[in-house]
Amino acid sequence: MSTVRRPSVCPHDCPSVCALEVEVIDGERIGRVHGAAEQPYTAGVVCAKVARYAERIHSPNRLTQPLLRTGPRGSGQFSPISWDEALDRTAEGFLDAERKHGAESVWPYFYAGTMGLVMRDGLERLTHAKRYSRYFGDICVGISFPGWLAGAGVMRGVSFDEIEKADVVVIWGTNAVATQVNLMTHATRARKKRGAKIVAIDIYDTETMRQADLALKLRPGSDGALAVAVMHILFRDSLADRDYMAKYTDAPEALEAHVASRGPQWAADITGLSVEEVEAFAALVGRNKRTFFRLGYGFSRQRNGASNMHAALCIPAVTGAWAHEGGGALHASGAVYKLDRKLIEGLDVRDASVRRLHQSRVGAVLTGEREALAGGGPVKAMLIQNTNPMVVAPDQEKVRRGFSRDDLFSVVHEQFLTDTARMADIVLPATMFMEHDDLYTASAHQFLQLGPKLIEPPPGCRSNHELVCALAKRLGAEHRGFDMTSREIIDETLRVSGRGTLAELEAGRWLDCRPSFAQAHFLDGFGHKDGKFHFRADWANAPYSNNGLKGDWAAMPTLPDHWAVNEAAGGEFPFKLATSPARNFLNSSFNGTATSRAREARPTALLHPDDAARLGVEDGDIVRLGNGRGSVRLHAKLSSATRPCVIVSEGLWENRDFLDGRGVNTLTSDESVAPFGGAAFHDIRVWAKAEAAELAEAAE
Repeated sequence: MSTVRRPSVCPHDCPSVCALEVEVIDGERIGRVHGAAEQPYTAGVVCAKVARYAERIHSPNRLTQPLLRTGPRGSGQFSPISWDEALDRTAEGFLDAERKHGAESVWPYFYAGTMGLVMRDGLERLTHAKRYSRYFGDICVGISFPGWLAGAGVMRGVSFDEIEKADVVVIWGTNAVATQVNLMTHATRARKKRGAKIVAIDIYDTETMRQADLALKLRPGSDGALAVAVMHILFRDSLADRDYMAKYTDAPEALEAHVASRGPQWAADITGLSVEEVEAFAALVGRNKRTFFRLGYGFSRQRNGASNMHAALCIPAVTGAWAHEGGGALHASGAVYKLDRKLIEGLDVRDASVRRLHQSRVGAVLTGEREALAGGGPVKAMLIQNTNPMVVAPDQEKVRRGFSRDDLFSVVHEQFLTDTARMADIVLPATMFMEHDDLYTASAHQFLQLGPKLIEPPPGCRSNHELVCALAKRLGAEHRGFDMTSREIIDETLRVSGRGTLAELEAGRWLDCRPSFAQAHFLDGFGHKDGKFHFRADWANAPYSNNGLKGDWAAMPTLPDHWAVNEAAGGEFPFKLATSPARNFLNSSFNGTATSRAREARPTALLHPDDAARLGVEDGDIVRLGNGRGSVRLHAKLSSATRPCVIVSEGLWENRDFLDGRGVNTLTSDESVAPFGGAAFHDIRVWAKAEAAELAEAAE
């Protein structure tokens, strides 16, 4: 047996997009997966679930042949068919929908099960060539990006390598130990090398919070109040950098006047923090200009999430941290890559007049809500890649009704028989990332990376690119990208983008796209036309639009503030619920992997002991959580990690793992959040009942 290490890139929906070293055994199978030590961000570290990827890629449960549904939707009853028959049936289903209802009745639907640009975004080429309904992927970044862009004006920030040069590292709204372990690597290095303090801000005591020097456990959705009170203290205690603000920001005087009445007691009443905690945080960031703010995605998944992101981002502009090495902020890095995506996405044939439908409103789209359909007709056919909406999309009862329609023709291209695949008419087996070539960008770092094909896929599995090209021919879709290999597309994309060639990237493994110090710190100006950081947010014209639905941006606070629009707990719904990531799952990608399932055990509701006592619930008891959107049954796990009246359910499990077959996103709203859409996954109010109490009520 011969084992060699080959380079690769983790494709999963994670900011880190780690560079990998993969053990390839006899050229046919993989062994252990390691983080690439030479890549500065990955730094030799990889999460445990990817380290054991052999368990996933060589799983006996993988799909390896096309399937035709023979039983009711969701039953899992399928018969095997050939690829030719599957492609013919798929094409005919799409063509039939187009003939009867127009091209916009077909909606290709995808997301970040792979972050590879060719395999993920190549479906857009088919969408544009056929004038199918376009797609707006707003579940992950639809709320956070507008908040960042309202302040900075462009989607980039300080390079990751400056974390180790910081005196304070603020990890705000992300459980890095579970979701981006490399961030913790760099933060702990800063602590060891410089004595840097780590601050973690979250709604419950995660492993990241437990490793922090200052852990701020606040009420869900109150981040904006904390940020505003911090700025109040910075002005009050002469810790604001007035010279920096005069040169680089738009309205420092207006901001100072605005926050004057919003002090630490005001914030304490809203956040649940003590006045001392608010003061300590403000003093720490105010007296240490080299403060690196790593702003995550989690705290933005509220109805007021974009406003909260903007408020948090304003702090380093008040302190002038941007002017210092190791200071400033980072949320995502998309703007540094400067890739021409015309060929990958078929942008040269895109018709902007074709409607664009929201990913997070898939239930509303499929159940025919007029606003969600953007004024057009019903969706009659779908091709779904790289996502599992029957688990991950909000308002699951609505999603379930939509996918249960007899007149909906759905095709799912997948690696496993997911909940969404079980609802499909045709299921097609897909490759995994080590079985095809792809190109990767990241949000947590600034390296452009190539993930080459390492092994052959199981017979019967085809890549996203192969499927899209084969369907295009049957559908009469024309674009030269359909006649190219994935490697040819990667090579041309690199060349036209001024990023070298495929051969050069393959030889170098990654391309360093980090901007200069001046650019990363916006010393040559922020992304707005006036070159200033904007304390005064212009939500209506934020540089992030979707040509589709919008939330109520007109009601958003212009200057940073606590925007009290979230679902308020109390009365009939005394608890707030957050659906947070589990350490061994990544969205729903690893919920079918045996080791991950064993380590997470089962779906649980983290319940504060005081709340459990009031409900008559003991550890391991069954509780039902509910609201107007439905209810779910799961086991209680008593934990003082949560605040009273806050419940956390970690991980996106398969629906059948829940006691009633209903997943936790049954409780999540699909309301279109301001300013441009997205789902408020951590902004849910619920009631909670012990199973015994519920049965007694039913008996009465």
